[in-house]
Amino acid sequence: MKSTTHLACAACAIALLAAAACRDEVEIFEPEVETVAPPDTTSVPPPPSSPSDSTPAIVVRPPLGLYLLNEGNMGSNKSTLDYLDLTTGKYHRNIYAAANPHVPMELGDVGNDLKIYGSKLYAVINCSNKVEVMDKHTTRRLGQVDIPNCRYIRFHEGYAYVTSYAGPVRIDLNYEQLGYVAKVDTATLQVVDRCIVGFQPDELEIVGEKIYVANSGGYRVGADDYGNRVSNYENTVSVVDIATFTEVKRIEVAINLHHLRADRHGNLWVSSRGDYYDIHASLHWIDTQTDTYGGSLAIPASNFYLDGDSLYIYCTDWSYISYSNSVTYGIVDVAKREVMCRNFITDGTDKRIEIPYGVVVHPITKDIYLTDAGGYTYPGTLYCYDRSGKKQWEARTGDIPAHFAFLLPD
Repeated sequence: MKSTTHLACAACAIALLAAAACRDEVEIFEPEVETVAPPDTTSVPPPPSSPSDSTPAIVVRPPLGLYLLNEGNMGSNKSTLDYLDLTTGKYHRNIYAAANPHVPMELGDVGNDLKIYGSKLYAVINCSNKVEVMDKHTTRRLGQVDIPNCRYIRFHEGYAYVTSYAGPVRIDLNYEQLGYVAKVDTATLQVVDRCIVGFQPDELEIVGEKIYVANSGGYRVGADDYGNRVSNYENTVSVVDIATFTEVKRIEVAINLHHLRADRHGNLWVSSRGDYYDIHASLHWIDTQTDTYGGSLAIPASNFYLDGDSLYIYCTDWSYISYSNSVTYGIVDVAKREVMCRNFITDGTDKRIEIPYGVVVHPITKDIYLTDAGGYTYPGTLYCYDRSGKKQWEARTGDIPAHFAFLLPD
């Protein structure tokens, strides 16, 4: 992909202005470009030695760029898409609007997940009840999949699997609408099946021929008749058999589950948000060979990214008792199931970060990209740290920068 793909070219700017008359009832976010990093001169490393000629060598290709989906505050219709061109070091803000000036309301309300599969880029737009589908190189709109209150997306053998809360955004102790996983044909962009799981299912992960789903029950909180705080959070991971597309088991883990990530040792790592009062955020694992609960580690976790055997973790543990966040970082060795360190930022600049909100690691340079949502209602920041945890540069993003997708060469 040429670095000019995402430039705010004159033609795009003219088209954007021409479309403004059709969209003057909403705020228009114009594209911007700035150089934030040196060009990436990383070459493809030599293939690792193989034990035999019959064993294929695995070569990690240097990514061309990094997409960043900004969630935007709920109800503000301010989800935007940014792009870091790693070949030039240029950071492009709000590229979706430039590539799609004809689309009303632009990207939509609350971007919740971002993934590349085949030739397409998929953005899950939660409160707009859709998965936006784009060309992965140009970000031009190819279509959308309508799924109510959609949350996260994964892929397997030509199908996309998307979690859905199914019902409306509503906090209700007695919320009765179970969530589901939608099965989407990536060729036709049509929902072809649904599998009912628990209440408010969040992230999902595919291991072999099984889908694991983190059930949160996050809407099921409130007060009893006496005004006492009560919660009916879910505490299970659903196991879905792909062949029959049915839920075959639930594994008890912890309350209010959120993120999942499978490692190469048969562990499935699971984050719990806790109850924001007495039960804190936590990290657990499941044995995917037996589909049983494995245990927990003494490190809080809100979100994580797995690079090799290193699970990069951050936590923003909110407390309604103190009305404050406790922010922590760390790395877990998933092979040993041990905490390797308590902070992957080593130069003290973590003190500048208010609300860490997304993390990803470059597959070759091992640079760490971390976002800061700040106050949620204004532009955030993307920080780049080298593998030793020292800050290299920073860039202004859209509101609530959260979800990443590396663009690899075809």
